[in-house]
Parts: sequence; structure tokens; C-alpha cells
Amino acid sequence: MTATPLTDRKNAAISRGVGMTTQIYADRAENAEIWDKEGNRYIDFAAGIAVVNTGHRHPRVIEAVKNQLDRFTHTCHQVVPYENYVELAERLNTITPGNFAKKTIFVTTGAEAVENAVKIARAATGRQAVIAFTGSFHGRTFMGMALTGKVVPYKVGFGAMPADVYHAPFPVEMHGTTVEQSLSVLKKLFAADVDPNRVAAIIVEPVQGEGGFYPVPVNFMKALREICDQHGILLIADEVQTGFARTGKLFAMEHYGIAADLMTMAKGLGGGFPIAAVTGRAEIMDAPGPGGLGGTYAGSPIGVAAAHAVLDVIKDEDLCNRAENLGARLKQRLASLQDKIPEIVDIRGPGFMNAVEFNDVTTKQPSADFANKVRLKALEKGLILLTCGVHGNVIRFLAPITIQDEVFAEALDILEAAMIEARAA
Repeated sequence: MTATPLTDRKNAAISRGVGMTTQIYADRAENAEIWDKEGNRYIDFAAGIAVVNTGHRHPRVIEAVKNQLDRFTHTCHQVVPYENYVELAERLNTITPGNFAKKTIFVTTGAEAVENAVKIARAATGRQAVIAFTGSFHGRTFMGMALTGKVVPYKVGFGAMPADVYHAPFPVEMHGTTVEQSLSVLKKLFAADVDPNRVAAIIVEPVQGEGGFYPVPVNFMKALREICDQHGILLIADEVQTGFARTGKLFAMEHYGIAADLMTMAKGLGGGFPIAAVTGRAEIMDAPGPGGLGGTYAGSPIGVAAAHAVLDVIKDEDLCNRAENLGARLKQRLASLQDKIPEIVDIRGPGFMNAVEFNDVTTKQPSADFANKVRLKALEKGLILLTCGVHGNVIRFLAPITIQDEVFAEALDILEAAMIEARAA
């Protein structure tokens, strides 16, 4: 069966709202490689959007899941609880940043984690308002859409968003917004739009994901912590995409030396199996009453088993240091191409959460066209890439941290060739 008939079937059967980056139909995958239905091999620099940090089908993750399948697959933790849920909560309470007592809940998706973090913050503070940032992405549910700082394609056509959500500009100096300007707007927001004593939480991605892989400047993150402390606001770190060794630390907040009050996690936690979490200060997490949190599939025993294995792999294979090493090699290779590819205007990202940004050489404006040409040229050569950014002119790199050295070297050669051919075109 070829991709073309499958694409026709997909178009006839599935809503067009489910966008697809490629027309590759996966048949099997192993570590950093995917084979399609026709037997074509691809190197995966998307990792299911930062999900398989430990690689496709890591043997230890698969073994843990198989062992759980032989015991039970579902009871609903709220009906018949199970020990590995408790144990995983204990582990996250210990390893997440913050020298204070913590508690955890498990849900199924990143958007669900964000929704529950907002619920918890509102219950704990008795306040309603939430502040997020332009360029942010927090999910496709209604609260997730409201928090997300990008209209197309996430909000367009879906009507009114939940109330009491405000946006401040995210500081990206190369696009004209400094830390000082962002903080000034936040101050004006408090003066003109929302009393800070009504704000339950400020939510921020330590490195913006869909927004373009821009890290939060250290002085801005520290200023947010100070603002929150001054006004009794809770700081929520959305680590759905940044967590689990991706940035060279187990969690990106470790780069800042400060702790959020609540942290959302998903993606890399399950190594390919659905699980998400909210971890935070114990007294805050206990604010909702019994029954206020949870879900039928929340903390699936399959996802919990996978998560335990993921945490073991990250520790035993020293994936935080490997992320630093791989990211340094990638950024060095990109830097070596800047003379050949003048469209490159920035190379960035902590650990192995990296990005390259392109501008048109004539207009000096963001070039989504060039970024997409590079993506398509790479795909022709067997390398899967993702674009992102408010202007669509950024390529983000999210290969599994377990990628073999020889496969990584092959991918870098493909990337270089794709950039050179995109420029020639």
C-alpha cells in the first residue's frame, strides 16, 4: 500500500483540522529511525514533538510496559489505586526543582496538565486571572487555547476564549522586545487591565516550544519570581516540552536556580506512552477537594510503568550530559554554515533543544519560505524536521537524545546538504 492511497483515505476519513507535517505513514521505528509503509527509512529529528527523548521503543521502556500488561491495564486510580502511581509521584516530588514539600497528580496529556494547574492555582489562591505570554503554546483545549499566545491555527474559528486570561509580550530581543519592555508592559497590565491581587498565576515555558525555541532570559525569570512573591501570585512552569533531559537538565527550570510553585509535565515523561503530571507545593496541591482532580485514564498504569523506565534510562545512560554534547555538536555544525547560508540569523537553545532561525537576505525579514524549503529538502533526503515560531521561520531540532553517533553524523550531513540546496533553489 503506497502513501498516495493512504493520503486519499486519510482525507476522506479524518477531519482536515488534524494537520500533518509529512505524508509519511509509519510502519515501524527504532531509536531515532522510522521506516514507512513502503520501506523508506527516515532519521527522526522530531521525536513525536519531544516525546521519545529516550528513543522509539527503548528496550527498557518496552520491557516495563510488557510487564505491566501482564498484570493489569486499567482500574482507574480513583477507584482501585495502584502502587506504581504512588511511587512515581514520590519520585517526581523528589527530583523536581524546589526545596519544599511537594505533591503530584497524574493526568493524560500536556493540555490536561495545564488545565489542572490553573484549577489548582485558582483553588489555592481564591483568585481567577491568569497571565501568559505572546508566542506561548499551552494546548488545544479551551483554557489551553486561551493561554496560548498565537491565534492561527490554534484559536481561529473557535469562538470566545475563557475569560480572565491576559498576555504579556515574551522578551525576544532580536525581534524588538527586551526584558525591560516586557516587564514594563506587565506593570502596565497591572495598572490598566487586571489588579495583581486578582491574579492566581503566571504561566511560562522556560523555553518557548511552538513559539520558536526562545529561552526565557535568566533575569526575566528571576523578575517573574519576584513579581509573583510580591503579589501572592503562583508561578507555573510549563515543562511539557522542555522536561526530561531535553535541555541538558532533567528540567529546564534548573538552569535558573529558582523554583516554580507548580510544574506541568508530559511528552518525554512517558517515552511514547500517554501520561502527564502536575507537581507543586504540597499545600497548593491540596487546595482542591477530593474528586476535584483526576480523570478516568489519569495516571494510566501503562503510562506510569513507562515513566518509571524513562527516569531510570535518563539516569543510567546520563542523558542530561548527552543532550549537552549533542546540542553543542549540532550548534557547532550550524555555526560552520553561516558563511555559506547567510539566511541564518540565530542559532540557539540549551542542551539538545535547539533551533536555527532564518531571514530573507534581501528584506532582512523572517523567512518562513526558506525554513520550509530546508524542511522539504531534508525530507527528500530522509531527515524529518519541524518548523515553528510566530513567523514560521524557525527549524527546531528534537531528535531522541539516545540517537546513535553514526546516525547523528548522517543527519548533520543531510541537514547541511538541504540548506545548501535550499539556498541554490
